[in-house]
Amino acid sequence: MGAGAAMLATMATGLLATPAAAASGSTQAGKSTSSAAPKASVFAGTPKASYKGDDCPVRVTFSSNIKVKAVKGKTTVAYRWLHGDGSKSKVKTFTVGKGVKNVTVKETTTFKSDVKGWQALQVLAPRKATSKKGYFKVSCGDHNGGKEEIRPVIGADAWVDEGNCQAALIGRITASVPALVRYRWVVNGHVVDYGAVKVSGSRKVVHVIRPGKDLRGWAALQIVDPVSTGSGRVGFKIWCKDWSPKVTASVHSLADYEGSCPVDRAFTGTISASHGRGHVKYRWIRNGVAGAWESVYVHGSTTVRDPWRATDSGTASRAIELYHGSTTGTVTSKVTCKAPVTASVDLSVAQDTSTCGGVVGKASARVTGTITVSGASELVYSYTSGGVPTKVTKTVGAGGGTFSLNELVVEAKGAFTVSVSSPQSVSKTVSWDYSCPTA
Repeated sequence: MGAGAAMLATMATGLLATPAAAASGSTQAGKSTSSAAPKASVFAGTPKASYKGDDCPVRVTFSSNIKVKAVKGKTTVAYRWLHGDGSKSKVKTFTVGKGVKNVTVKETTTFKSDVKGWQALQVLAPRKATSKKGYFKVSCGDHNGGKEEIRPVIGADAWVDEGNCQAALIGRITASVPALVRYRWVVNGHVVDYGAVKVSGSRKVVHVIRPGKDLRGWAALQIVDPVSTGSGRVGFKIWCKDWSPKVTASVHSLADYEGSCPVDRAFTGTISASHGRGHVKYRWIRNGVAGAWESVYVHGSTTVRDPWRATDSGTASRAIELYHGSTTGTVTSKVTCKAPVTASVDLSVAQDTSTCGGVVGKASARVTGTITVSGASELVYSYTSGGVPTKVTKTVGAGGGTFSLNELVVEAKGAFTVSVSSPQSVSKTVSWDYSCPTA
């Protein structure tokens, strides 16, 4: 008689807490991968059968564990039972919240006569997964009932709890009668751990993978003794991220200088941290010679300076070395010292009586003079005449030059100042107090 034809009863679901675990660890190498957006994951355990009653009809309860790793607030899980005769149960659903959940689902069936077969659990949503087949057998005698279980049933299911640069392989071994069960973990086709546990009902076992780098692949829990069975393959991805900040440094270029000496100069650099904040030790390499270690607080990036005074012509170089880290490239800057360009002012004033008669009727001053520049530069000077300020800019060639000044100031008493701001700061003032001659 087929198992499907003998089914009379219904199915129930429930949420069970995960039992205590036995743990072990190993290192597993494999193919590296980058991180991906998390998705809901589902694993279905192999069904196991329990029997109630000494005589036929016999009630057989099939139970299986559904492991759900949900990544959003509410996730609906849909599943159904697959029977050995090809029939399927109705689709059932339940809802779980965010996180890892273990849900045990059951289907109870009454058999009136001899039967043997299998059942499997198929999860339809949020991701499709089908358990391994769980086998059973019922024998009924000729007088007042019969036998229930012919052989012990041992099953295994597994799931993965992924963490930073490691993954915990979590398995559950179930047995219909107390038994010493020998098992092994297989990762990407390689046996990575053996173990043996006493199982009465169910027992959780754990193995931790610490590859030291990104790894993806599959894992399976295999039963070696007293029967040969195992879980389905469980996929996993391990992402290894170095959480320590990356510190980098650079030195900025500094333009060459040509002019009078001494002159104050400064190299600048930038020290950056990829994330976080804290103090960074560094030192300047000055003209190939390492200086003392310094410390700077860095949050994002920070500018550091190394000033110096150049008194003679020459070339200076700088680099930055990070403590227990890298050294930047070397930046150079050239200084060419030249004699400073000077400027001098010569002024004189004389009385001008041409304005004594007529409309003006008062004496004036005639201011004359020269401004002499010693070399190539930009000459900038200013003066005020008749209450009107005047600023003059002239370009002076390599041989220098002399520039004349001639101004009539219609004031009987006053002062006249010429101020040079470039190529150097210098000024000259003349004053007067005149009166027109009497007849």
